[in-house]
Amino acid sequence: MRLLTRYILKQLLMPFMFSLLIIIFVLFTQFLLRAIDRFIGKGLDIGTIFEYLFLNLGWIAALSVPMAVLVAALMSFGQFSEDNEITAMRASGISFNTILRPAILFGMAISAVLILFNSFIMPEMNFKARMLSGDIYRKRPDLNIEPGYFMDDLPSYSMIIRDKEGDTLKDVRIFSKGSGQTQTSIHSKTGELSTIDDAIVLDMFDGEIHELDTRDFGNYRRIEFDKHKITIAADDLFLNRRDTTSRSDREMTVPMIFNKRENISNRISIVNSRIGRAFTRTGLDSIVPATFDESQVFLSDYKKAYSADSSFTADEKYKKEKDINITERQLRNEYNLLRSYAKSSNKYEVELHKKFSLPVACILFVMTGASLGVLFRKGGFTIAVGLSFGFFLIYYIMMIGGEDLADRNIVSPVVGVWSPNVILLIISMYLILYTIREQAPLRSGFNFIKKLLKSGRPKNNE
Repeated sequence: MRLLTRYILKQLLMPFMFSLLIIIFVLFTQFLLRAIDRFIGKGLDIGTIFEYLFLNLGWIAALSVPMAVLVAALMSFGQFSEDNEITAMRASGISFNTILRPAILFGMAISAVLILFNSFIMPEMNFKARMLSGDIYRKRPDLNIEPGYFMDDLPSYSMIIRDKEGDTLKDVRIFSKGSGQTQTSIHSKTGELSTIDDAIVLDMFDGEIHELDTRDFGNYRRIEFDKHKITIAADDLFLNRRDTTSRSDREMTVPMIFNKRENISNRISIVNSRIGRAFTRTGLDSIVPATFDESQVFLSDYKKAYSADSSFTADEKYKKEKDINITERQLRNEYNLLRSYAKSSNKYEVELHKKFSLPVACILFVMTGASLGVLFRKGGFTIAVGLSFGFFLIYYIMMIGGEDLADRNIVSPVVGVWSPNVILLIISMYLILYTIREQAPLRSGFNFIKKLLKSGRPKNNE
């Protein structure tokens, strides 16, 4: 059995690595085409570009691994079935459950690695990728001055040159921007541009400065110079790396999510305490109704009972009614705050379950892919990718839909996130059951798909 286990694992590993590289390449290429506009004209060094692309490989890999597992299972078991190896194993007294066991162990190993990756490594990569993306977005384009074109990227100034020889600029003209009290234009025969840590330095030679007072056009000044230096502050000209502790739910590790939810739970307790004290001040018991509507019912009944009590004076009734109205406004704010906290806690719980649900799906994809491979008896890469894409697309749509429903508090996070896995488990068990019985489920549908696959293959005599 050890020999059989090693053989099946070996047959699974190579298709898995091959399909994983192909899927990552396709998704990465698609991402690169969308992100390339962020790099154009920014003057970024190649190291920064590669760092940004590498950091975004995290979520691409996490999405690619489950699909690669499904492709590998379909290819391997499809090839086993096509080469009659499954038939030979069964003839030797080896059940399909025994054949499937190494594949499930393979899926469990991939699932364990992916859980660790999703829980600790991918959040850090997502966080650093977002921070670097924001830094790149705020970075101004590099000082690539083209003769004959206005450069408008300098703060407070526009510049145009007639020609450029090496670092020497010829026929330099600078114009002030904005609606200040003075409009300034500077012209020099030559100039040199350089940068320091947080500024741009422009040395101009043999030129003139023209200043015009916009409040009094008769007030005009002309200055000649041999050398004139302009220092322009440009803090955002260079790529400045930020460091912040603010993270979204997808940028948090599992311990961070637990700490965040505990912090939200403490805040909810504080709000509930304030609600109880508000009822006590009004004259009711220290109760905390589940919703604001329930609290309104309590306050309304109490107000009616107090107004109907003849032992209280009109002034006391007026004061009590005013206190109840103030309490009602406070409770409205408190319950709005509770809803906000509950929604935030729910969002973090959804993300917590997501870190485990997709890796666990790898085990289910192995079970599904193995059964489908045996039933279709085809081990080609194209067929495996086609079937895998269909199954994974359906699973991914269900996962996105469940996550959205859970984020809106329509269903619980457990139901929203794990429902696709439950459905996939039912499908995989159904396929395994009929594979063990050597009978294809939905026989007519499978036969129809097989005929389509056969009709698309060229004949030998053609």
